[in-house]
Amino acid sequence: MITKLDAPLKRELRILGQTYTLTISADGLHLAPKGRRKGQELRWADLVSGDAALATALNASLARAGAPHRLPARAPAGNAAGKAKHAPRAATTRSRRKGGR
Repeated sequence: MITKLDAPLKRELRILGQTYTLTISADGLHLAPKGRRKGQELRWADLVSGDAALATALNASLARAGAPHRLPARAPAGNAAGKAKHAPRAATTRSRRKGGR
């Protein structure tokens, strides 16, 4: 019988001498250094669609090229394509407020 994954399942593991926390949930996997929140996340939908394999291949390619940054496994939430968070204010000048003076 297969058990449904209703609540997140957390396990501790050691990789290359460092301790990590692996969280398995209905959304996907999350691996982070123990005591930290930020880590690597892999969604089940990305794994099934092949997007995870593409991100892994890109990260491996960048590592071979000596690039210091890694690409995320999925697009980050928030503002898209570097758009500003707030629209710029309309410029008001003293002459506009006083009727063109």
